Amino acid sequence: MTRCVIVTGAESGIGAACAEAFGRCGDKVAVCYFDNTTEAATTVTAVEKAGGTALAVQCDVGDETSVARAFDTIEKAWGAASVLVNSAGLNMSGVTVRDMTLQQWRRLLDTDLTGAFLTSRRFLTARDATVPASIVHISSIHAYAVRAGGADYCAAKGGLSNLVETMAIEEAAHGVRVNAVEPGMILTPMNARAETDTAYRKTLTDNIPMGRAGQPEEVATLVRWLSSEEASYITGARIAIDGGLSLMQALGA
Repeated sequence: MTRCVIVTGAESGIGAACAEAFGRCGDKVAVCYFDNTTEAATTVTAVEKAGGTALAVQCDVGDETSVARAFDTIEKAWGAASVLVNSAGLNMSGVTVRDMTLQQWRRLLDTDLTGAFLTSRRFLTARDATVPASIVHISSIHAYAVRAGGADYCAAKGGLSNLVETMAIEEAAHGVRVNAVEPGMILTPMNARAETDTAYRKTLTDNIPMGRAGQPEEVATLVRWLSSEEASYITGARIAIDGGLSLMQALGA
């Protein structure tokens, strides 16, 4: 059965890998992007080459009007979606709380937490109630393994954990499963220095039990599986995909 799948943040990184993974299933994939039309077009091409159908749709997930407009466009083309993958997000600022501006705090929470709320709400109110549905949010191990300079990001991802679990309870009776994937170090543009600087990358991967960073495609495989019937009894889960990194947080104490 061909599904309509919405992937936010699909112009690069984990989002792009997820879009392509659903393309391999033959799905119709809405490639939601913030402002980079060139990268979005590249993802569309990748989805189509993989065997799916793709549509690029501009969407600022932190803006209610933009979310509504994007979903309207997708629904006009393909009808209501049955899968939502929320991958749009910003990385931690590296600024301590004492030095962080309110603008920075709001900017990150608007995208990483409020964006998840707005897209989920729009998805839930428009879906076909007769079709099983899945929402997968891309969270982070930093939802619980906090880091100095990451108050904005860690707070957003911690809030996302509670949003996921609450929605899982609320929507279970309606045929909607809601889960979170929590990546550790993944080689994406969000980790641009680690992608290109092998010496720097080694200083980070030395802390990972598996001894390497993850690839976006590995996260996408998990997301695709969580959205499939093979995972039909899984909801409210938060699954780390980090090579064991989050297990290391108390060593040396």
